Amino acid sequence: MLPTLRLASRLPSPWRGNGPLSPEEAARHSLSSANELRCRQLLEATTARYRHREASAAVLVPLCSVHGDPSLLYTLRSSRLIGRHKGDVSFPGGKCDPQDQDIVDTALRETREELGLPIQEENVWGVMKPVNDRKNSVIVPVIAQVGPLESLDLTPNPKEVDDVFTMPLAHLLHPQNQGYTHFCQQGRYSYTLPIFLHGPYRIWGLTAIFTELTLEMLVPGTYHRIARLAGQQRSGETRT
Repeated sequence: MLPTLRLASRLPSPWRGNGPLSPEEAARHSLSSANELRCRQLLEATTARYRHREASAAVLVPLCSVHGDPSLLYTLRSSRLIGRHKGDVSFPGGKCDPQDQDIVDTALRETREELGLPIQEENVWGVMKPVNDRKNSVIVPVIAQVGPLESLDLTPNPKEVDDVFTMPLAHLLHPQNQGYTHFCQQGRYSYTLPIFLHGPYRIWGLTAIFTELTLEMLVPGTYHRIARLAGQQRSGETRT
């Protein structure tokens, strides 16, 4: 299963004062107490359904702020790791351990091990729907608010992490920073996955899917899902 050779940018939909909020306005309210309550309520059902289910791995999607700007926190996987994903942008996370109490415990443990960042369970908003990787392993995203970046004392594990960085939600919400890749199987279109761009960093694969699910939940009127199966096409997008 191979990707097409070109990256297609999404067509911009500028905000004109009516309808969806601009990226900046949507991002500004995304971590408000009111929106947190709304998101926690949306996640109640999936949390109850998947928190204690068997899974291969869990990742934490860390919501934070940088000088007041709502952002997501990412890691750059160590180039010294073994496997095809070394050097990739990712969220903290890893394989479930038999000693973990549940999926949330896995995500919080992995975040402590990778970033030296302890997160209280009360700051966890909930569990999103699992995603299957190419090997059909079940990966479960857990979303949590970790607070202002300026107040965090991060100590990345150099064996696992080469870099830690943030991306403002407003940046992720701008169409010019979004793209998508078409994948083909046996010469025919199969599916589409999102890509998010930021300087030298490219967010793709499962991390892009988790980013997309998070944006869709935080600002549903501003962000619209890119990922789709064969035969599906959204208005305002051009297939190349």
